[in-house]
This record gives sequence, C-alpha cells and structure tokens, in this order.
Amino acid sequence: MQVRQPTPAVQTLPSPGAIKVACSNCSLRELCLPMGLSPDELARVDAVITTRRKIKRKTPLFRNGERFHALYAIRTGVFKTCVVAEDGRDQVTGFQMAGEIVGLDGIVNDHHTCDAIALEDSEVCVLPFDRIGELSREVGALQHHLHRVMSREIVREHGVMLLLGTMRAEERLAAFLLNLVQRLQARGFSQSELVLRMTRQEIGSYLGLKLETVSRTFSRFAEEGLIEVHQRHVRILEVERLRALLTPAGAA
Repeated sequence: MQVRQPTPAVQTLPSPGAIKVACSNCSLRELCLPMGLSPDELARVDAVITTRRKIKRKTPLFRNGERFHALYAIRTGVFKTCVVAEDGRDQVTGFQMAGEIVGLDGIVNDHHTCDAIALEDSEVCVLPFDRIGELSREVGALQHHLHRVMSREIVREHGVMLLLGTMRAEERLAAFLLNLVQRLQARGFSQSELVLRMTRQEIGSYLGLKLETVSRTFSRFAEEGLIEVHQRHVRILEVERLRALLTPAGAA
C-alpha cells in the first residue's frame, strides 16, 4: 500500500485563529460525550476541548502518514476516510458525519493510516489526545465513552467486511442507504429523505462495486418504487421492502 507524503502540519494542529468552543453549549453534546456528566466534569471537558476548525470541501483534515496529535469530533459536515490501493486509486473506508469522531486510526502507532477528506464545508472540534487521555482516567464516564466509540468503529468495520464478503449489489446499497438514514435520524433529520454528500463513485469504492453497478442499482430501486432519486436527493418510499432485501427471504 502506498503512503502519501504528509501535508503541512497546519492540518494536524489547531490554527492560531481557531474558533473557541464550549462542549457544554453544543447541541451535539449527547452524541459526542457521555450522558450524565456533572457541571464540574463538563467544565473540565470544556477546558480541554477549546478549539474548532473549519475544513473546506475536498480539503484533508489529515493525511496518511501524518503525526497523530488529536481526535476530531465532527460538528457540521461529512467526511470520507480512504487509503491508497496498490494501483494508486483511493479506496474509501468510511463516511463520517456530525456527532461522530475521526482520527482513531492514529492511536495505534502515533501516525494516521488513512486520509480524512471533507465532502462539504465542515467544522470539527479538536480533542487533544494526550489531554483527553489524562482526563478520561479521572472521569470514568468519559473513559467508558471513548471505549464505546472505539468499539463502535470495530463493529462498523466488521459490518463492511460482511457487506463486501457476502452481499449482492442490491443488498449492499440497501444496507448503505438504511444505515445513512438511521444515523441521520439520530441527529434529528428525516426518517426517509437524505442528501448524498458522496458521489456514486465514492459509494462504489466503499461498497466494493463498480460505478456502473451503483448507478444501475439506484435506477432499479427507483423503477421498483423503493426510492425516488433526484441527483443527490434520495427519498426512501418503501423502507420495509428495502429491509426485506437484507433478510433470508429477501435474499432468496
């Protein structure tokens, strides 16, 4: 696997002009932080997570090979993580949205092992890893929450392996759409409508499908009345029929 040359350190450390932020006043606090923190514990978290960074669309938050300094809680926007395959193409390994944390890949050897690219103008809160680690040892709920975040990423990776290893194209796309809607619903968005911030090519890379297969499967779902598609706007019309594709009966 190829390793890209690190980009300048401005992408890994908070800039002098970074925006001040207070977790205690953030609407996404319940997604990023554990429930039930006392006012004193929240104040201590606020003292550690003090900066916010804006990332322009198509700009890297960090690159493969860069020194690991911090985790990043996404406040607004969507990111993709990807690695460079042997043939030089980007292989998408995940999509992350508001309330989720990116940068966990860097913990294992103090360097990032993938790229994180903004798919739209985005904003992240910087979680300095050393200071977060120290605080989590003193605030048990925070340490437990970090462990849950890491476990969730492991479960998600296992889910992707299942997608790539056993599912047909229509099953992969159905699972992808249902997962996106579920995650957006947890953030207060519609249960049936979404705007795809990623391209068909990026979806195909993530699902292990060719662009033509992704486009053909979207068209098939639309023809069968499962979804409505208008460019990147998708409306799910028959959620139960989509779910049925993932059951033994639907896969028969």
